Amino acid sequence: MKTRITEMFGIEHPIIQGGMHYVGFAEMAAAVSNAGGLGIITGLTQGTPENLAKEIERCKGMTDKPFGVNLTFLPSVNTPDYPGFVKAIIDSGVKAVETAGNNPAKWLPALKEADIKVIHKCTSVRHSVKAESIGCDAVSVDGFECGGHPGEDDVPNFILLPAAAEKLKIPFVASGGMADGRSLVAALALGAEGMNMGTRFIATKEAPVHQNVKDALVKASELDTRLIMRPLRNTERVLTNAAVERLIAKEKEMGDKLSFGDIAAEVAGVYPKILRDGDMDAGGWSCGMVAGLIHDVPTVKELIDRIMAEADEIITQRLQRFRAA
Repeated sequence: MKTRITEMFGIEHPIIQGGMHYVGFAEMAAAVSNAGGLGIITGLTQGTPENLAKEIERCKGMTDKPFGVNLTFLPSVNTPDYPGFVKAIIDSGVKAVETAGNNPAKWLPALKEADIKVIHKCTSVRHSVKAESIGCDAVSVDGFECGGHPGEDDVPNFILLPAAAEKLKIPFVASGGMADGRSLVAALALGAEGMNMGTRFIATKEAPVHQNVKDALVKASELDTRLIMRPLRNTERVLTNAAVERLIAKEKEMGDKLSFGDIAAEVAGVYPKILRDGDMDAGGWSCGMVAGLIHDVPTVKELIDRIMAEADEIITQRLQRFRAA
């Protein structure tokens, strides 16, 4: 399938693996790229620019296909070495970067000078238009269904995607709720040029996470995610567990008196405990509503091949039956 996204990133299928904390290692990115999509290494997960450079080289040893790096710009007490991360990306020769979080304008000149294509993740039309205006090459439009941070507008993709299509000239992919061939065809119909999958890629053989995490995704329904940190306007969609329910109870009890310190035990530093060690009640971890559409743990290639075959069947056969004679 050829779209502006496949042509821009030099990939076979219009499927991008989103940057995911403690998931986006070389194994994950290489598996997606080898299967014809665009794999993404999560930059901040690597800790330092030096470790990111090593992870990129490790990925190059696993695939000769294009892959990218996610770099999320967030305010924090201990600000990451963003100049170092950007330099590591440029020096590595990687030609695709997924940015997220704060406005990436400060870093675009250096990335563009290195001929790197930048796709920025946005949760609203206005932010998507802004990303286009500052020179991003593409946008990942993230609907309310998504795992992680859906923004504060609460607009689902059935509205968000066509609204973005009406405003954008650059290509965009649909993110949030993407799982299969139906998702891809729907995204294309609503104006996108591909899709970004996060949660669905965690439930694959190659995903470098604990088996307990994959089992939890297969077991979960579409009703098993929760929104946390809403009172702090830092909303995150996570899979429910004992710690998450405890956190939500605190939020309700404390109301507008809530501070991050009150819930730090349930959200700070929990990713290694869950994704690496398999402690499923350690705290909140990003998970989309799409968990309700995950029923197995295939290889990445099996998943992508299945998605593309299903999309082709829908486009060439099922939808054709609805055309007037």
